[in-house]
Amino acid sequence: MAQITSFSGDCAFLSNFYLAPTPYEGIVYPTSEHAFQAAKTLDVAERRRLADLSTPAQAKRAGRRVVLRADWEKVKIAIMTTIVRAKFQHNPELAQKLLATVNAELIEGNRHRDRFWGVCGGKGQNWLGRILMEVRAELAYGLGAST
Repeated sequence: MAQITSFSGDCAFLSNFYLAPTPYEGIVYPTSEHAFQAAKTLDVAERRRLADLSTPAQAKRAGRRVVLRADWEKVKIAIMTTIVRAKFQHNPELAQKLLATVNAELIEGNRHRDRFWGVCGGKGQNWLGRILMEVRAELAYGLGAST
């Protein structure tokens, strides 16, 4: 099976840092990273503040300082799935690029030791890659259009 192990270059669109307007709970964020970091809090004013940050790196840093919702550990995978799905539904050209990866295994390879969302040093759960493959399958079969 073919693998995509880096969400950079021609595959940068797979990254949550890729500039792609992403709606989540009534706010359109400049990237899915902004949306995900904002989802960590239930404070709408804080979410709006994160949406206005210039870069996904700023949003990621700010997300570490929000008042974390009590259920975060239980809901973060479902929220990431919802956000990634929204990214590709809202940006049809990116959905086509995701579909063009066909059956490649998508692995969020990284050097920042993220072994939950990705893989570092050959180890990791690769939740972002798994979610991307799930969304790709939904798009291929015409599912998930109502969320």
